[in-house]
Amino acid sequence: MAVIHELLSRVDNEELRTRLEEEINKISKQKKFGLVFEEHLPECTPLYDIPVKKGAVVAKKNGNVSDMYEVASIQDNLAYCIHQTGKETECIPINELVCVAQFGEPIYPYLQPLDSVCNAPDSNLWHTLIEADNYHALQLLKYLYSGKVDCIYIDPPYNTRDKDWKYNNDYVDSADMYKHSKWLSMMEKRLKLAKSLLNPKESVLIVTIDEKEYLHLGCLLEELFSEANIQMVSNVISRKGSMRRNEFSRCVEYIYFVMIGDASPADSTNDMSGTGNEANNAEPVTWQYLKRRGTSLGASRKGRPGLFYPIFINRLTGTFHSVGTPPPIDIDRRSILPPDGCWAAWPLRPNGEEGVWQVQPSRLLEQLDDGTCYLSSVDEFTETAQFLYLKNQDRQKVLSGKVKVLGKEPSGKLILEKEEGGKTVRPKDVWVVESHDATHGSNLLNTIFVNKRFSYPKSLFAEKDSINFFVGNKPNALILDFFAGSGTTLHAVNLLNAEDGGHRRCILVTNNEVSASEAKELTSKGFHPGDAEWDRLGIARYVTWPRTVCSILGTNVDGKPLDSDYGTYHSGYVEFEETLYDENGKECKKNLYIKKDKICDNERLSQMKMSDGFKANAVFFKLGFLDKTSISLGRQLVELFPVLWMKAGAVGPCPTPKMDELNHYWLSEDNRMGVLIDSAYFADFARAVNSSNKITTVFIITDYEAEYQTMRNNLQVKETYQLYRDYLDNFRINQRR
Repeated sequence: MAVIHELLSRVDNEELRTRLEEEINKISKQKKFGLVFEEHLPECTPLYDIPVKKGAVVAKKNGNVSDMYEVASIQDNLAYCIHQTGKETECIPINELVCVAQFGEPIYPYLQPLDSVCNAPDSNLWHTLIEADNYHALQLLKYLYSGKVDCIYIDPPYNTRDKDWKYNNDYVDSADMYKHSKWLSMMEKRLKLAKSLLNPKESVLIVTIDEKEYLHLGCLLEELFSEANIQMVSNVISRKGSMRRNEFSRCVEYIYFVMIGDASPADSTNDMSGTGNEANNAEPVTWQYLKRRGTSLGASRKGRPGLFYPIFINRLTGTFHSVGTPPPIDIDRRSILPPDGCWAAWPLRPNGEEGVWQVQPSRLLEQLDDGTCYLSSVDEFTETAQFLYLKNQDRQKVLSGKVKVLGKEPSGKLILEKEEGGKTVRPKDVWVVESHDATHGSNLLNTIFVNKRFSYPKSLFAEKDSINFFVGNKPNALILDFFAGSGTTLHAVNLLNAEDGGHRRCILVTNNEVSASEAKELTSKGFHPGDAEWDRLGIARYVTWPRTVCSILGTNVDGKPLDSDYGTYHSGYVEFEETLYDENGKECKKNLYIKKDKICDNERLSQMKMSDGFKANAVFFKLGFLDKTSISLGRQLVELFPVLWMKAGAVGPCPTPKMDELNHYWLSEDNRMGVLIDSAYFADFARAVNSSNKITTVFIITDYEAEYQTMRNNLQVKETYQLYRDYLDNFRINQRR
């Protein structure tokens, strides 16, 4: 356009120049300059839980969802339908119809609990899987977590034209002349919503793709994330190559990293190139976690009571305040009162068991003072604090001046000069890591499922490495995958948490579609989408959720223990011995493993058996839709509770109160949330909320803005929201296209 306007300025005839400018401006409003593609008809979604009534917009369950009718009348379970063209009419059995919503129509979501798995009853960390069209789920998540997501990892359909994805409920095949633009149109809508979820200060979007669409995807990302730093990495997923007719064998897939704000990949002990180019002498010092890892007696309060003590954190500023003394072994830690305005951080394991710090209180104070220990992150919700420190050998390098100190960060961490040949290097943009091979993903699923249920799953380790570059130092990160597939992302987050004691939370979103062959067979038997038998074989219920449950519990789908381990499964581990303590406090030797191609520095892991599972919890929801009138009249508060729970941070088990329990107000310290139902009881509600230091989110049901503002100003909580106005205003899904 700049060139066109430059040429236009050379036109001497003013009248002609003006006319040309007018026409060019018209064209510029109609055409895209850059990535050009058809936007197509709006996408539609079937609403299986909405009853078919007179006036409803519907489609045939086994037809194209965009081929719509309006129900003129219903009699004897037959719907008299008028086609959207207005020229055709048809009588169709109600059980063969489904209500339809086009993108652009306001619909109001709720989350219907389907199942849950709890393998860490003492932990308030809960992952979530949402069965839904991901566009609607993203609209929901935009309301819940706008600007709060640290990492989005997606593996969208690659548009291979081999019936791997649908547009408007219809497979896009190689004969479709709009195959590229349909794919781009689908991706653009979802990426715009994804952008609103990411933390603008520091976050990352990770997208995997192959050669079919990587050029178009790159242009789209550049257009939507023009302010971000975008880089594409080539990841070898098959060294022997995958044969392609009349083409080179395919060995790689591509990973786009869209780095927003201050986000950048962490340095690693491996450059990821497969050349063995580790920096063996590198980064002169390594920051270690102050909380000791492991489950042996020597890493517990019982085995080392002198290393179990509170570290007090200022509640207002989130900064270090002071160090307490180790309480006697028979004293309950919860009886130790922190100084005024503080809360106590203890060395607790993810499952709530009492562990230990690495150093004595006096040594910790010394290191905090000289900058060789610093507070990395805090989470008052879980009463955990993450400290990083230098072990004695590395600390002496700093104190002796062998490693030059350049300054100190606001957190107290020393800024150290990196010597040539340091222990970490910046990974390269071509990854050749054996554990990233696609066969690892297939082999892992084969240990969980007795029969094949999913094609081309991602390598667990490829995903974990990709995510770890950006959230390895964020133990409380929020991670989202809205093309969840087999559920590898949640599995990877659990493995990462198990390795470093993190508290990262993962949200998965996937539809519940069956494969093309299964759909054909089910249709031949008289089943329709939305039927129980059809839903049972859908990807969310047949693959994603079973894998989540099995990986957490450490069993296969038949309930038998998984016969493998993460250490030896990942070929990048070598064995060594370390002195530990048995249950009686005696020294013993135990085989441990250290990664050769690890991402985290100096990270030692005990052999992690898959049968041990993960100390984690997860809940499975289905996204449904409510009637606006019923919501505004307060008739569906019970149905809204899972949405409110997620907005409050998804802390603790999802509450499921009954309507008769929701009289005046509802409070739960376990969930850190409260709901005021009858404003006449605000005084009692406020006393209960303000006397608790655990309630952090409150929902107030009132139609009056002035009343809401007055009440929120008298509550000592971090977040307040007005219902139902807040819900109705923010959940007009699809109106903001």
